[in-house]
Amino acid sequence: MEAKFIFVTGGVVSSLGKGIISASIGKLLQARGYKVTIQKFDPYINIDPGTLNPYEHGECYVTVDGMETDLDLGHYERFTGIHTTRDNSVTTGRIYKTVIDRERHGDYLGKTIQVVPHITDEIKRRMLRQGDAFDFVITEVGGTIGDIESAPFMEAIRQLRWELGRHAVCVHLTYVPYLKAADELKTKPTQHSVKELQSMGIQPDILVLRTERHLDDALRMKVASFCNVDLECVVQSEDMPSIYEVPVSMQRQGLDAAILRKTGVPVGETPAMKSWHDFLDKQRHAVREVHVGLVGKYDLQDAYKSIRESLNLAGIYNDVKVKLHFINSEYLTHENVAEELHGMAGIVVCPGFGQRGIDGKIVAAEYCRVHDIPTFGICLGMQMMVIEFARHVLGFKDANSSEMDTTTAHPVIDLMEEQKTITQLGGTMRLGAYDCELREGSKAAVAYHSQRDTVGQTVISERHRHRYEFNSQYQQAFEAAGMRCVGINPASGLVEIVEIPDKKWYIGTQFHPEYSSTVLHPHPLFMSFVKVCSNGTAEA
Repeated sequence: MEAKFIFVTGGVVSSLGKGIISASIGKLLQARGYKVTIQKFDPYINIDPGTLNPYEHGECYVTVDGMETDLDLGHYERFTGIHTTRDNSVTTGRIYKTVIDRERHGDYLGKTIQVVPHITDEIKRRMLRQGDAFDFVITEVGGTIGDIESAPFMEAIRQLRWELGRHAVCVHLTYVPYLKAADELKTKPTQHSVKELQSMGIQPDILVLRTERHLDDALRMKVASFCNVDLECVVQSEDMPSIYEVPVSMQRQGLDAAILRKTGVPVGETPAMKSWHDFLDKQRHAVREVHVGLVGKYDLQDAYKSIRESLNLAGIYNDVKVKLHFINSEYLTHENVAEELHGMAGIVVCPGFGQRGIDGKIVAAEYCRVHDIPTFGICLGMQMMVIEFARHVLGFKDANSSEMDTTTAHPVIDLMEEQKTITQLGGTMRLGAYDCELREGSKAAVAYHSQRDTVGQTVISERHRHRYEFNSQYQQAFEAAGMRCVGINPASGLVEIVEIPDKKWYIGTQFHPEYSSTVLHPHPLFMSFVKVCSNGTAEA
């Protein structure tokens, strides 16, 4: 079948959930047997989100091939199970850099370089480049209609709609606010958003109305009439108890069927999606709460989005509801740690960059180790566990990371040699998937082997985003004192996983396991950690 292209745009306000809708469309088409990919086009000029503060843009997600991307790619992967790559994330910065590099190289033969056609042609090229490998390519465009930054992307979509004909559809997501004083739902913002889109030469094929209250058929008919959209192509995205209910809601309203009809593809029978419904059923019946603390410095829900979702998914499969509590490491001290961590069944020492908040993470790691509280350290969190152990068990009082203290006599966390000459920050870390060989009999290996798709595997692959590493010169001392290095990269010998086997669950990973956790395949380490938190013992 010739590839079909779905463009997802948004209007009125941001944060309406274009990423969730895009991921839901992908899941529904995938359930029908189609090969699907989803890509995000962001209007900001950064080359990628790698150097952005999480307060600016939420977490930075990492693909298997080492691209730092927008957090929406995490939604795409969790919903569909596909592995995204650098081709799935494009920013204005990357577009302009490509065009400018070509101009400097002389590829344009002296022509004047302009937004139209040169920038728009490059956008179109990237929007189409995966068409040969997939049945459906879903393209989400960040921002909202009318943003000056989005104009070149809208022009590219306008041209592609004309060139591709029935092989392309536009799904436009808008907001229908409820005015409490008038006790009315208002469609005017949606009408204005569609009018703005039409002024750019794009007629939406399907409207998804984001709403906090149910929309009746009369209101949908009004929107359809004023916006020149078929009634069956006006669907609503109501507030749901969980984002994972959205694909089911969209399927019930026929969103996937409408897309197929618009692109000339036979609709056929509606797939049952049994595995998805089984998951939702488990989610609805998980009522017992397990309290887990996130020790980090970014007091923003999206800063640890993938970790939060991975814990929630693991909780559902362990028949519990994980109740997450953010604990700001910047204000965590020896004096208040007992109070701050009180009532927590487990602690996640979160990743991050920079000096701020690391002392609190070390305090948390020590308290959890001494009091045998299940602890999961991720990336920088793992490094803080290592530093704490070196200081208080090995007796290296000044032990530190050379990132935090270049004068320390015991850099138990240090730069790789090839990193020491790098001065540029963006895209220069150890990024993407690397192999890790598990030590048989370790808690980490048992966790992986408990999952059906990793039974018997001695080498697993996980994604990284960091510069500093466990200093292997200290490995023997750590092993002798009780902290085992149970995951090693077979090519470089770098330490990937540490654990203290005498504790209930005290494991740190240099990689980010949260990037690999999906709805139908929760990550084995999160599954094991939540299981211990919920019943106090690891799975044998």
